Formats: sequence, structure tokens, C-alpha cells
Amino acid sequence: MNTFEIIKTVRLTEKGTRQSEKLNQYTVVADRLANKTQIRNAVQELFKVKVIKVNTMNVRGKARRQRTAQAGRASNWKKAIVTLKDGDKINLT
Repeated sequence: MNTFEIIKTVRLTEKGTRQSEKLNQYTVVADRLANKTQIRNAVQELFKVKVIKVNTMNVRGKARRQRTAQAGRASNWKKAIVTLKDGDKINLT
């Protein structure tokens, strides 16, 4: 996998904003088959920062219904919380 396949997007949420300000942590949506070292190398290469720690979790997709009796399901995804070295920052604007 290349870098752009491993990191799908960076999540912007209220909790994530507080984490980035206080703890220097950012939430990333990663490929479900990627491991921690691949995520670490991809973030360092894409954003030119130094990663200290990576925590990952597999998130189950929610059941969804859209004007029908048959329920669908959002796809499963992997969340990675990446802690950066003090002084490093990812610009999300």
C-alpha cells in the first residue's frame, strides 16, 4: 500500500479539536488492513511531522435506513489517534 491508500482522511470533530490543542493528538481514518507502523510512516511522510505514538481501533459501521423497511449498514473503518512531538502541528484548514 502507498501512503495515500493508508491515510484516507483526517477527522475534524469537537473532541478531536480539543485533543489537538491540549494533547497534540490528531484523529485519522486509516485503511482497515494498515498496522501502526504503516500509519506512523504515512503520517510522517504526508504531513512532515514526527509521530510519537499511534493508537488504533476498529469502528463498526452503524445500521442505517433511508425511507425503506430494509436496513443497510455503513462500512466498518479504522480510527487512528496519532500523537505528535511537541512543536509539530498538522494544519487542517
